[in-house]
Amino acid sequence: MGMGACEAAATPRHDVPETDQLPAMAEGISLVLSRWAALQMAVEKGWGGRDSHRKSRDLAAALLSWFDESKGRSLKPHVLLHHIDDLESMLDEFMVLSFNTEVEDGSIEEVAEQLMIMHEDVQQGNFEHIEKLKRSNPWKHVGTSPRYT
Repeated sequence: MGMGACEAAATPRHDVPETDQLPAMAEGISLVLSRWAALQMAVEKGWGGRDSHRKSRDLAAALLSWFDESKGRSLKPHVLLHHIDDLESMLDEFMVLSFNTEVEDGSIEEVAEQLMIMHEDVQQGNFEHIEKLKRSNPWKHVGTSPRYT
């Protein structure tokens, strides 16, 4: 039994070997998080306690796992396995639980959108978003005003 035209068109291409995708995603996630002002402020101010730097690294690892965990598990290739709302909730929950910080500047949504676009691009073998982040000013942060609670 072959796939119908609609299913085939909706199936993401995996032209790039997974061995190349995972390191690229890890690097991209780190680049995005390093430019997220709310996270960087929380780390620099130690709002997560003495483990603030480790917590930031833990977030990067959790995000990489989240993007990687459901690969190949859907029986219907056209069903999206990653939803931006879930990613936004994950980021928000992490900031509240790890840094006691509510981020209300819209940056959670911006970071989630960047990560989703980057993930889709990497799956297609397009590393342009990551390369652009590497070339950009590392001090150009997403968002500006987290609120400590």
